[in-house]
Amino acid sequence: MIDIRPFDTLGHANHGWLDARHHFSFASYHDPDRMGWGNIRVWNDDTIAAQSGFPPHPHNDMEIVTFVRSGAITHQDSLGNKGRTAAGDVQVMSAGTGITHAEYNVEDEATTLFQIWIIPDRRGEAPGWGQREFPKAGREGGFAILASGTPEEDDALSIRTDAKVVAATLKAGQSATWTSDGSRHQYLVAPTGRIRVNGQEAQPRDGVAITGEPEIVVEALDDAEIVMVDAR
Repeated sequence: MIDIRPFDTLGHANHGWLDARHHFSFASYHDPDRMGWGNIRVWNDDTIAAQSGFPPHPHNDMEIVTFVRSGAITHQDSLGNKGRTAAGDVQVMSAGTGITHAEYNVEDEATTLFQIWIIPDRRGEAPGWGQREFPKAGREGGFAILASGTPEEDDALSIRTDAKVVAATLKAGQSATWTSDGSRHQYLVAPTGRIRVNGQEAQPRDGVAITGEPEIVVEALDDAEIVMVDAR
């Protein structure tokens, strides 16, 4: 089953400094048919204005993955972690028993990013944070694993849940294939470029909800970047 969710049907909140699209119910946007997808609870498509951002706020019991598409985000948290994550790179926060963090765009340009929340399998553990550079060359022409519940096996950032966050960069005419258990749930977004997923076309920034598909073939109709989560 493949469900294409057009960008203009997503939840929308424009706060001036933050222009957010919500793939699933979040904050003031509520859609009982879009409460999550498998263990994926949140997928926000955020544009953060220059010299602005999220002031300190708490989280617990959630795996929060940030994929920066353009610009950069600067993180600071109650554990003393500080870091700047630039376009194409990823940061992961395991909220665990509780963490307070702030995310600021201190750049002179807008920052665009996906923030993805996945429900953890393990609770009651100490919080943690990490980031990593993922050069685009490593995902040209096929999927690369960015974050995983089996990080040593996948050479990826660690998340405390049975899920993988993957990305691919494709030239027009190229395709990438992902194999999985048909009982799992995948959610896929191409921030740039038109794509075709198992024969169904999606526009840039559309959501593609998938389940029951043991093989997922993504064809690039334009030069495209793809971000996908494979979860229970």
